[in-house]
Order: sequence, then C-alpha cells, then structure tokens
Amino acid sequence: MKGALLENIGILRTALRRGFVGPQALAFIPAAVLAAFWLGGEPLLLLTALGLPMLYFLAGGFPATPGAAMPAQGHVDLINALDSNAMATDALQKAATARLSTACIMIEIDGLEDIAQRAGEGTVDTLRDLTLTRMRNTLRRDDRAVRISDNRFMALLAPSIRLDLEALLQLATRLQTALEEPASVDSSMRYLSASIGFCGSPRLRPDANGEHLIEAAQIALSEALANGPSAIRAWSDSMRAAHFAQKTLQGEVDKALDNGQIQPWFQPQVCTSTGVISGVEALARWIHPERGIVPPAQFLRCLEESGKMDRLNEVILQHSMTALRSWDQAGLDIPRISVNFSEAELRDPRLSERIQWEMDRFGLTPHRLGIEVLETVIASSPEGIVARNIVELGKLGCQIDLDDFGTGHASIAALRRFKVHRLKIDRSFVTRIDRDEDQHRMLAAILGMADRLGLETLAEGVESVGEHALLSQLGCDHVQGFGIARPMPTDQMVTWARQYMEKISEAHLLGRKSG
Repeated sequence: MKGALLENIGILRTALRRGFVGPQALAFIPAAVLAAFWLGGEPLLLLTALGLPMLYFLAGGFPATPGAAMPAQGHVDLINALDSNAMATDALQKAATARLSTACIMIEIDGLEDIAQRAGEGTVDTLRDLTLTRMRNTLRRDDRAVRISDNRFMALLAPSIRLDLEALLQLATRLQTALEEPASVDSSMRYLSASIGFCGSPRLRPDANGEHLIEAAQIALSEALANGPSAIRAWSDSMRAAHFAQKTLQGEVDKALDNGQIQPWFQPQVCTSTGVISGVEALARWIHPERGIVPPAQFLRCLEESGKMDRLNEVILQHSMTALRSWDQAGLDIPRISVNFSEAELRDPRLSERIQWEMDRFGLTPHRLGIEVLETVIASSPEGIVARNIVELGKLGCQIDLDDFGTGHASIAALRRFKVHRLKIDRSFVTRIDRDEDQHRMLAAILGMADRLGLETLAEGVESVGEHALLSQLGCDHVQGFGIARPMPTDQMVTWARQYMEKISEAHLLGRKSG
C-alpha cells in the first residue's frame, strides 16, 4: 500500500515539476503566506502555509522518501548524450577528489513497445515516469537517476567507500526487483522486465572520463540484453574486447552477405526405421578470409542488431535451392531441405509469394522445403501477419517444423491451427537420455503426445550411438546431430551421402543374410 502511494505521488510530481521546482519557489512561499494573511486572515494563512509546501514537495522540491532524489538532479525526463557524459564526468571528479568510488548503472526496460501498441503512448509515458520514480526511491539520497532514451535509464552513484562488485551486484538486484514489480496503470496490471549493466570507477583506467564510464556500462548492458530477459552484467576488460570485436564484425557482415562468404552448410537428418537420409537442415556459416569460421552466435547477433535477418534468409534460401537441385542432378535422394525462419522474416507480407516464386524458379515443389519456426514464435504470435504467413506456407505445401519444441509454450490448439507437420525436439531433452531416467520419461511423454496428434518427430543434438538407438526404440521418427554427421558444405554433402548410403546398403545385405 505504501509503495503504491509513493509511486502515485512520484507520477504527480512528474506532472508538476516543470512549473513548480527550484530554490526560487522557496523564496516565494513566505511572501505568499504574508499576502494570504492580509487578504483572508488566519484561515487563508493556514491554508496557504500548508498547501504551498505540499505542492513544492509534489513537484519534487523535497525528497518523497529518504532514498528519493533531491531537486539538485533537476528531474530531467530525457537527457542527451552530452549531458549524460557531463554528469558522469562530474561524478568521477567528485569521487576522485574525495578519494572514493562511483559507478554507472544502465537499465533497459523491456516490453514497452508491446504496451505502446496495445494501450498507447500515454500509458508508456506513465510507466517511464513510474520507472524513474522507483529508481529514485531505491537509490540513495545523493545518487542521480535519469532517462537517456525511450527505454533506457541511467543511475550515477554518489561517491562511496564501498562500491566493489558485490555491492554493485546487490544494488543492481534491488533495482531490478523494484522495477519489475507489477504496476497498475489505466486499470490494468502491467509487467515489465529490466536488464541491467553496470561499471564501477575502480575498474576503469585512472585517466578515464565520463564518456568512458558510460560506454563501459553500455557494453555491460548490451551483454545483459544478449543474455536476457532480466539479466545483470558487470563490465570487464574482456567484455570490452569482445564488444569491439563484435563491432568490427558488424561493419563486415553486409559485405560478407554480398560477396558469398556467408553460405549454408548442411546437417543430415536420417530416418530411424530405415536409416536412409530423410532431409538436411541448412545452417548459416560465415567463412571469413582472415578469421576462419565465425561462430554463428556472433554474426547472427550482428545481423539481428542491424535488421538484416531478412537478407540472410534470402541468401540461405537461394543457396539451399541451388544445392537441392544440384543433388538431384547428381542422383542423390535427399527428400527435402529445412530452413530456419526468424520472427522478423515471418513478418514479410509477401513471404508466401516470394517462396512460391523461388520454388518455381528452381523447378522444385513446395513439399521439398521445410520451414523451421521456433516454438516461442508460434506461442507469442497467435494472430497477425506472422500467423497468416505460417498458415499460408502450410497451404502452399511447405512442411512446417516446430523448432526447439519443449522450450516454449505452444498449445495443442496452435499445433493444429498452424498445420505443424513435425516437432523438432530440443537437444536439452535428448542429452543423456540413455543414462538419465528422468530424461527418458520426459522424452517418452513428448513422443507419445506427438504420436497421438499424428505429428512426425525429429530429435536434434544426438551425439552417441546409445541416444540414437534409444530414440529409435521410443518411436522418434528422425534424428540429427554430431553422432550422425556435422554440418558440411554443399560439395562435401555429395561425398558423405554416397558413402553413408553404401554403408546402409551393406548393413541391409548383412541383415538379410544373417536372417
């Protein structure tokens, strides 16, 4: 109750602070009280004497709680980069003069865009004000908290004796807990998540300025966002090196897409009942001329941040269709190829037309293309363009695979509605299945459900003969993983497939002779 009252007071203070804040207002109060006495006597005197200080308090002239911000902060709603750098430089100088430490904490509030779409910008503005109020109520009296972009907030800590990693982590956790408390706004409960990155001044070089402090906290926040939601990260030198390596890749990834450095490698999928190749999955690989193979997690993140995932999908799809046609011409029997589609790619209103055009251009039928969609995408997109595209691709004849099944919250109704053809069981359910009884029971339950729903199943991450054999016994239709083959380029796929099918033919012959 007390927390809700303080939050409402904080929101009211935000509305008043532009017109009634600052030391000049204090000088005005005695004159107003004296004028009230002459005009209205004691009743008006009492009303004025009590009312004006209350308005000054609501406007931000006095702290709402022992931890709230003082008017020296200026109660800035949104400050620019120059002002934030100046504030950070001032904090560093004060800490150095006092032979103490300071720190910068960066906070990104997730979920505001979705709320803006559903409830409007007015509700989001209220939540931003509420976030700033909660920050100031959690921080100490002399700490400073401001908003620096639509969803990002910054706290600069006053000089302190003890600002080591443990203390800052505890403070970041308290801030996160406060900011993620459900908020009642416009008669609805709103739920947000906060990712936090921070850096203490002792971790910086002695000659570091405010810009360096903010940059370090921003880098830590980027790592938190990459590992979110609701992650907390502290800045370190190794993180800085990784960040700049990532920035370098960011500048090269566009050229890599254009000059053919990024292409699909293919990982085989085999049928557990016959042993034959039932398909392949196309996995993006970047062969850098100097760095060698760049880990997918690194360059996929670059593409997501630059909004180029749709361009990657075009490249992977075209190379995949080319590979599939070349395998047909080489006499290989590879029934289909599966390509991953991100949520951003599934928002293309012309996606179904583009896929149909690509299949016609290469002379392939749609049933030979598998569309892999993350379970989390289906669970979070019951309506809209994403849902329509998945349904249309299914009607076109493409096979819809639900990727990483078991890690999201897709309902059985969603499986039916989106015409899912196959469940791709996440590797976390496959690992140690031949040694862990709990894993065994969990996977058996998933496979039993899929069988009753008439869905095919594919287990990924199969790494041992024992896992392969047990999955076959449990009724899993297809398997994929390092235990069968690692991803490989198009030309190597031809050699591997021929050698693999020769082994399968020999095994069948031996089986018939021994029978």
